[in-house]
Amino acid sequence: MKIPNHVAIIPDGNRRWAKKRNLATFLGHEKGSDTSEKIIEKALEMKIPYLTIWGSSLDNILKRSKSEVNYLFKIFEKEFNKLAENEKVHKNKIRVEVIGKWREYFPESTKTAIENAIKKTKKYDKYLITFLMAYNGTDEMIDCIKKIKEKRGDVNEKTIIENLWTKDLPPVDLLIRTGCENDPHLSAGFMMWHTAYSQLYFTNKYFPDFKEKQFEEAIKDYSERERRGGR
Repeated sequence: MKIPNHVAIIPDGNRRWAKKRNLATFLGHEKGSDTSEKIIEKALEMKIPYLTIWGSSLDNILKRSKSEVNYLFKIFEKEFNKLAENEKVHKNKIRVEVIGKWREYFPESTKTAIENAIKKTKKYDKYLITFLMAYNGTDEMIDCIKKIKEKRGDVNEKTIIENLWTKDLPPVDLLIRTGCENDPHLSAGFMMWHTAYSQLYFTNKYFPDFKEKQFEEAIKDYSERERRGGR
């Protein structure tokens, strides 16, 4: 099987999963968190070097109810604390990176947990898991343009890449979005530069139902495609 170098995931459908089962919204987020752990393990098993997961958009943080957002913060704190101590993370030399405006909007305890996971894995270089937190791709590109303008530099491919938040990541080979419900689409300019030539995989399954088997099926689907890169 042809394994992609970089897989990115838009994990949509946690709230709808809970609503469909007449459950509280926070249980959907809890279940989605469990799914993320399993997907990370599966990606490691398949030896995928780069995995990027969109943990939250900026709109998720600013526009949802305070109670839901506070619960999300608790989940993030718990998960990053677990990552910092995870034996598989250290044994397999997995570096954890977090990109977005989380330092501006997350509470101190959540930021401390994230910083701890980053610090404890910063020297690892075999695998990289990136979480996009309080992230919108449109914000990333606007910030990039502002930086180039401040430097009075030329606008070209090189300067754009150098000023992106995601500048250290390779192009996304496969972008997976869950919970599409026959409405496949992207959101908020998600990694717009890095996904210019990405293969796209959409599924109606809500993220809590997107198990290891479904992830492997997405990789298999990718491996059977012919990438033309605009040719």
